[in-house]
Amino acid sequence: MPSPIEDYALISDLHTGALLSRDGSMDWLCFPRYDSDSAFAALLGTEDHGRWLLAPASSESGAAVVGRKYVDSTFVLQTHWRTDAGEVLVTEYMPVGDRRASVVRRVEGISGRVTMSHELEIRFGYGSILPWVSKAHDDDGELLLAIAGPDALVLRAPELPKASGHSHIGEFTVEEQQTYDMELVWYPSHREPPEQVDVDQTLKDTIGYWQDWGSNCIDRGRHDAIVQRSLLVLRALTHEDTGGIVAAATTSLPETFGGVRNWDYRYCWLRDAALTLKAMMTHGLQDEALQWRNWLLRAVAGDTGDLQIMYGVAGERRLPERELDHLPGYADSTPVRIGNGAVAQYQADVVGEVMVSLEKLRELGVKEDHFSWPLQRALLTYVEENYDKKDHGIWEMRGEKQYFTHSRVMMWAALNSGVRAVRDHGLEGPVEKWEELQDKLHTEIMEHGYNQEIGSFTQTYGSTHVDASLLQLPQVGFIDYDDERMLSTVRRLEKDLVLDSGLILRYRTESGMDGLAGEEHPFLACSFWLVEQYARSNRFDEANALMDKLVGFCNELGLMSEEYDTDKMRMAGNFPQAFSHLALVRAADAVHGIKKDPKD
Repeated sequence: MPSPIEDYALISDLHTGALLSRDGSMDWLCFPRYDSDSAFAALLGTEDHGRWLLAPASSESGAAVVGRKYVDSTFVLQTHWRTDAGEVLVTEYMPVGDRRASVVRRVEGISGRVTMSHELEIRFGYGSILPWVSKAHDDDGELLLAIAGPDALVLRAPELPKASGHSHIGEFTVEEQQTYDMELVWYPSHREPPEQVDVDQTLKDTIGYWQDWGSNCIDRGRHDAIVQRSLLVLRALTHEDTGGIVAAATTSLPETFGGVRNWDYRYCWLRDAALTLKAMMTHGLQDEALQWRNWLLRAVAGDTGDLQIMYGVAGERRLPERELDHLPGYADSTPVRIGNGAVAQYQADVVGEVMVSLEKLRELGVKEDHFSWPLQRALLTYVEENYDKKDHGIWEMRGEKQYFTHSRVMMWAALNSGVRAVRDHGLEGPVEKWEELQDKLHTEIMEHGYNQEIGSFTQTYGSTHVDASLLQLPQVGFIDYDDERMLSTVRRLEKDLVLDSGLILRYRTESGMDGLAGEEHPFLACSFWLVEQYARSNRFDEANALMDKLVGFCNELGLMSEEYDTDKMRMAGNFPQAFSHLALVRAADAVHGIKKDPKD
């Protein structure tokens, strides 16, 4: 049975990532990319769906984890085990910078004599494909090969595990000052196995990369440590070569345990990526923003009329959603899905998020090239051509399309960015037409998106329901944080959506608007938006109290999922979640009094 979500650690090589439980089980790993098929899928099922366990043997009495941490400012994980017979330190990482799709696990003896066990169960194809496993030799020694179709894995270790049914199990003993290294490497099965790695060198290089990158983050305020960790998470979810930013490392971790709201987040949402870049740019990470802009240009290239809300890591367009019936799901939450049907949705807010982020890049002095500004003009044409269309909204509702107030505001924000590009930066475009449409949208939103009777902006035109996405209205400059209409909207949100815990729901699922059964837990990003609203409207005590509570939901490694179950005090949803971490950065900046851009 998989561990609680909060018990997992992420290690990453900027191409993919593995999740390791507190008890030493690697329960999720997709090679060679985040959106590739998994080799270990025990996270969504059982050990029979693939995992790699490394922990003190069952014969070791008193075995316990007495400490777990990342080497400072890295994704090199260290776990300190203690048994009655001795202590060991397990260091686990994915080498960065060598284009080698691998995981390294090192066991070092601290004291005494500890017998360690490792159990390897490789299952390609999300736990459905049993590979052919055999032993072989090369110039570096004996190795264990696992091959199925296009995928192959090779394990190198001083003592290889032995076959036991469809698993491989082994034990080895580590004494004080003794080191035991093992590496599992993926490679295309038609090629020769990669050569043995120099663990000392790759460990040094990997630590060096992460620490160098982390040192470039501009840290300010009392939440420096968790802000830096959040920025590191955002970097870990960014593909080193393509610049694509995945929304999370996992698929189908449930929003409600035992429920059906289980989605694949291993793709690049334009919205999430754009917001990620705003968070990074505020902290001095301009190069990543420029890399993502180039990814965007490639992904969207062609007819902007075919714009999608999300793409694959390299800009792939076809992401068909299907269900994996052979997997029982995390905590029996089915269906398990891969792909995402929302790829075909029209979400009117997306262009606004992209345009606002590219404006921020422009304000930092990055010049538009021969492609980037023409693309932005094409995106504004897309806004014009789709002006009258209803959409599915930011939360990807699977019910009827509506005029969502947030979506209409983000269309306004897209036009506003275009106007500022011409007026403030001297770029060319039909600015008078954009200004006319922008003014028209503002009038329309105030007439239909603000309900005078209840004194609040509303989720959709003409309704009385509210939505946490309304907290983004002042974030893009549509209205001031302390405007009475915004303050009254906040009061309505507090009345209708804020729980006794102080956390806020995205919306009331019982309205049936999203077309799905069941409920969900508070979406952490929305609660961070509420922190920002409190801070920007001078409710500092409430902002700090809520911020401290939310930061307390991070696990001991500083990682957050999508949602939080306040009754059971546990994380829910995909993990780690970019949206949660980028919203944390924004909220921390607001609490610290840091201006994010001229519109704030």
